[in-house]
Amino acid sequence: MKKIVLASLMAVLLVIMAACGSDDKETGTESNKKEDTTITFGVTPWTSTVPPTKIAKLIIEDMGYTVEEVNADVGNVVIGLGRGDLDVFMDLWLPVHEVKIEKNKDNIEALSISYDNAALGIVVPTYMTDINSVSDLVGKEDMFNNELYGIEEGAGTTPTINELIDSYGLDMKQITSSEGGMLAQAKRFISDEKPVVFYGWRPHTMFNKYDLKMLEDEKNHFEASTVTVFGNKELKEKAPEVHAFLSNWNISIDDMEELIEVLENDGTDPEELAREWIDNNQDKVNKMLGK
Repeated sequence: MKKIVLASLMAVLLVIMAACGSDDKETGTESNKKEDTTITFGVTPWTSTVPPTKIAKLIIEDMGYTVEEVNADVGNVVIGLGRGDLDVFMDLWLPVHEVKIEKNKDNIEALSISYDNAALGIVVPTYMTDINSVSDLVGKEDMFNNELYGIEEGAGTTPTINELIDSYGLDMKQITSSEGGMLAQAKRFISDEKPVVFYGWRPHTMFNKYDLKMLEDEKNHFEASTVTVFGNKELKEKAPEVHAFLSNWNISIDDMEELIEVLENDGTDPEELAREWIDNNQDKVNKMLGK
């Protein structure tokens, strides 16, 4: 009888040990699968792209995945999403970028709204008291050397600004370069309180650094944007956990401007700042993670 009981106990122990070994193997396999899966983010040269990308990157790395960043202009980022070369972009502005999305709609999807009511349009310094709308520029173009400063040529707003110039009959040319180049020119004029007109948007520290006003656009070329996270449609199958997290993603426009201001003024490492935001907003992070 004792032999039968002992044999039964040994059999139970063997089953338990096999189950534990199986669990360990499955856990290890899952961990290795994550490590072998690379999530690739598209990153534009805009200041608004950096904070959300770094925050999401660190959270996804904490899940156990490898994350890479690929720098490109927004047009190439959307193309990369469509081809599957990129998995995620955190900073698509709607309706500004709708044309770019339309060309790749079969392969990309909106995952979540990062923040909305992001104002954008044409701005001038507040010391230009007689210029309060785009129509006020008509007949005064020479005050600005017939130049309106924009960002990079491939940006979604570049053709919109050209359309605005044409529709108002402005004798002006849009000067494109980059966000930094545009702001450097604006700063040069503002420091001498000279006339200057350029493209502006929120979230951005330009409104903290300078006294600016957004011109009324009577023809509605610009409207407040909804900043949206987009991903390749294969992401859900590739990394369901990442897809679920990004589908719950959101951050306030006020947080965004604070983060951008710290990056620009303090020279803080972007990933250090992102980690600090995560630590200070763990309740928000947990909600995005579905915890």
